[in-house]
Amino acid sequence: MEVIFLGTGGIMPTRERNVPAIAIRYRGEVILFDVGEGTIRQMNTARLSPMKVNKIFITHFHGDHYLGLGGLIQTMNLWNRERPLHIYGPKYTFEFVQNFLNSGFFMPGFEVHVHELGETRLRFGNYEIWSFKVEHGVPALGYVFREKDKRGKFLPEKLAEFGLRPGPVLGRLEREGKIEFNGRLVRLEDVTGPRRKGVKVVYTGDTKPCERVRLFAEGADLLIHEATYLSPEDRGESYHSTVEEACETARRAKVRLLALFHRAVRYTYEEYLEESRRVCTEVDFIVPHDFDVLTFKFGRWKIRNLVEESR
Repeated sequence: MEVIFLGTGGIMPTRERNVPAIAIRYRGEVILFDVGEGTIRQMNTARLSPMKVNKIFITHFHGDHYLGLGGLIQTMNLWNRERPLHIYGPKYTFEFVQNFLNSGFFMPGFEVHVHELGETRLRFGNYEIWSFKVEHGVPALGYVFREKDKRGKFLPEKLAEFGLRPGPVLGRLEREGKIEFNGRLVRLEDVTGPRRKGVKVVYTGDTKPCERVRLFAEGADLLIHEATYLSPEDRGESYHSTVEEACETARRAKVRLLALFHRAVRYTYEEYLEESRRVCTEVDFIVPHDFDVLTFKFGRWKIRNLVEESR
């Protein structure tokens, strides 16, 4: 699976980075979390087809997190999309999306299904998405992408005990869970090692520090935590987190990797990174650029940048 940062800043776009949009590419599907203005352009640069997006999860309805929805839906329409699109979000999502679609002359020619969520667990084949409430002064959600646990690896010595070899028989065993072979009952767990834990990715959206984030992020492979400001003085009365607060949440939740997200316009990347290095001494972290891609392989995250690759 891949996590693609289409926009990493907050509040407004700049020449250097766009506003929030994150894509998870998993088994040929693209799942979007937030669609800030200009997301369709970011997707074009990242060579992500909007036609592969079936689900969009919006954290809250401040403009920098959803105003790209119109351009994305119009592009899908121009490309003659037929499959339904599912949009998920907090309270008022139905009202806001309908108002959005009714503005101008671009009603889509495909079905748009809107789902309002509280704290919900949604099951989709090989993965689940959980929504949880965060604290941002308006109805707002964070999300957990949780891949289902996978079977353990086939053990050659166990296969040999049953006379099994790689081929169609093992495929049938994996599909059915147990088979009869050479007069013996063979169960999948008889010939495989311990089950492997599925990948867990948590995205907070915008929030001030809250205990629910720590609870839902517990043991995550990746926590994408908003860290808009470098100091409480800069934050003032807004419902946002500082870099230090995001790092503390990640430390307490024992996450594998923290991505510091939603940097305010007032900071350059360099000064934000310098402060992050100063305060995040007990957590593995990154400060992603737009078009950075995290790929999870062999239990580790590897990072690359799509724009640099294309040069």
